[in-house]
Amino acid sequence: MEATSLQKKDSAQPPPVHVAIIMDGNGRWAKARGLPRTAGHQRGAEAVKNALKSAVSMGISYLTLFGFSSENWKRPESEVHDLMGLLRFYIKKEIKELNTEGIRFRVIGDRDRLAPDIISLIEDAEALTAGNVRLTLTVALSYGGRAEITSAARKIAEDVMAGTLDVKDIDETEMSKRLFTADIPDPDILIRTSGEERISNFLLWQLAYSELVFIDTLWPDFTHETLENAVKEFHSRERRFGATGG
Repeated sequence: MEATSLQKKDSAQPPPVHVAIIMDGNGRWAKARGLPRTAGHQRGAEAVKNALKSAVSMGISYLTLFGFSSENWKRPESEVHDLMGLLRFYIKKEIKELNTEGIRFRVIGDRDRLAPDIISLIEDAEALTAGNVRLTLTVALSYGGRAEITSAARKIAEDVMAGTLDVKDIDETEMSKRLFTADIPDPDILIRTSGEERISNFLLWQLAYSELVFIDTLWPDFTHETLENAVKEFHSRERRFGATGG
């Protein structure tokens, strides 16, 4: 793929390694147009494809998307049904292309609440793309940050009880090893669309030192330019990780 205008204008600024996005605003996008919420979710799925293509062209190595939270199960049954139908459709439709493009696909979250056929689709997609290294696309489904940390703490307790981990050796590294994201770096930047300014139980541990960029754009309207502008905002900030600035 050709280099983007951002790369051409400022080759000295490498892209962030890992971009995480809270995709918000599908319902509002549909409501503003007098359409059912399903139409917003369908348009949002197309925005995912655009964001992925943009991330690849910009040289981003990891893209993590908040697709469906553990709290989203509380939504009307009809909406959840439609969302799961879209998930099935797009995994079946897009996974071969993702593999051809060298993209690794993975899902984090509580899979036990997903339908058996969806779990099978996810497992097959992950196995097919496991060796790809161009970009890792992680989709958080039935995911909650507190639940993830609780699960990691439970695993640590089990290891201590089994005698494979000493209490004195419990540290941040040991906790990180037991998170869903153990094999990927923490996000450099979190983008949230639709003007909301909160992280909504997403990657609570991993976002400790991420730059947070909140934008008014509704997710279905997310474009390559939107991502470029967010990355420019990221580059404009001084990342000190708790140290003093220069």
